Amino acid sequence: MPNAHVIGLGKSGIAAARLLKLDGWEVTLSDSNSSDTLQQRQQQLAGEGIKVKLGYSFEPTASLQLVVVSPGVPWDLPALVDARNMGIETIGEMELAWRHLQSSPWVAITGTNGKTTTTALIAAIFQAAGFHAPACGNIGYAACELAINQHSEETAPDKQSKIDWVIAEISSYQIESSPSVAPSIGVLTTFTPDHLSRHGTLERYYNIKAHLLSQSKHQVFNGDDAYLRRLGVEHWAGACWTSVKGKGNSIGNPALGVYIEDGWVFAQGEQIVPSASLRMPGEHNQQNLLMAVAAARLAGIEKDAIARAIANFPGVPHRLEHICTWQGIDFINDSKATNYDAAQVGLASVNSPVILIAGGEAKAGDDTGWMQTIQAKAAAVLLIGDAAPAFAQRLQQVGYSSYEIVETMDKAIPRAAELAQKYNAPVVLLSPACASFDQYQNFEQRGEHFRQLCQQMLL
Repeated sequence: MPNAHVIGLGKSGIAAARLLKLDGWEVTLSDSNSSDTLQQRQQQLAGEGIKVKLGYSFEPTASLQLVVVSPGVPWDLPALVDARNMGIETIGEMELAWRHLQSSPWVAITGTNGKTTTTALIAAIFQAAGFHAPACGNIGYAACELAINQHSEETAPDKQSKIDWVIAEISSYQIESSPSVAPSIGVLTTFTPDHLSRHGTLERYYNIKAHLLSQSKHQVFNGDDAYLRRLGVEHWAGACWTSVKGKGNSIGNPALGVYIEDGWVFAQGEQIVPSASLRMPGEHNQQNLLMAVAAARLAGIEKDAIARAIANFPGVPHRLEHICTWQGIDFINDSKATNYDAAQVGLASVNSPVILIAGGEAKAGDDTGWMQTIQAKAAAVLLIGDAAPAFAQRLQQVGYSSYEIVETMDKAIPRAAELAQKYNAPVVLLSPACASFDQYQNFEQRGEHFRQLCQQMLL
């Protein structure tokens, strides 16, 4: 029986291990951490015949044939380099899923910001058109979970429907470790500096994203993104380019373009849907709408299904998500804004003045635009997490003094409510501009904590 080792005991790693087990592999799953939650998972997986090592740093051995890496594991980890040098095949969880699901066409969505909303919109449209089109990757299922489900359906006596389309949100980490993934439609939402601590240079980060698009049969690009627009059509002559600023601002082949004109979304010259049908605030969400429409039209989906899906689209958790209204103040969860650009976009999208809650584990990047938007729109800023002292210093440098270090979300919510009343602010916004790992397992847990605290105020 061949031996495989899966690194990372999160959703992706567990799905990869289970899929390999189904395929007849002897599987070991490891994680460098150890916690009560991980120990519970260890016991559950042991019952399925999957060995789990906790508090373990992976080292390759000659008996291994395959190593599968979860998205959070650095691709240039010395042990992975050693494994590759030993001739052990080393792949990402997304690559493993692709090998099982490539008989279905894929729409793959990548980019610095906007991936999740665009992915959710595309999945909603394809499903409204009657396709079995589940979302996976960083949204919905782990990609290998889909492969497991497909395996079960193929062996079930009533044989449920085959997956018509795989709608996959794919990060730069996943692209890097999954070089074979070749979608029918590739979408690049935005491109700004992020994850540079992992990828080193902006050029390297772009080249990873561009690899996925170059593997795609059709490409969709955000034509309003400054970096992508500068690359222009000479790099991607046959692509579909989008613009919220009208036909006159479009670049690329007009016969493929998707744009907003006079309050309508046009695709390939045809009027598709009113742009106001999408009930999510902000110009960036109009851009996400255009990219979703572009993908749908490339897949041959009729405009009735597009219109129906968009009118019913509820939005995305943790992305400018309205949690509650308390005494006329809207509490909005934008926990997924884990970098400066996403936080700037979130802050620019809501009514001002705003009480902003920000902070966490800081990332490298240019905070200039975010700082300018804070000065223009925030009545007060409450700082939490490890980044709080550095953010306080930075706010002082730009001459902004209406901030407080409150350290935790528990202290931030009641204080935000007080300040919103004091400044007559219509919005309290959690938009951290930071990763969550200093105080939470992930941005979802941070957003859920915000939700819980807000809902307690209503009791």
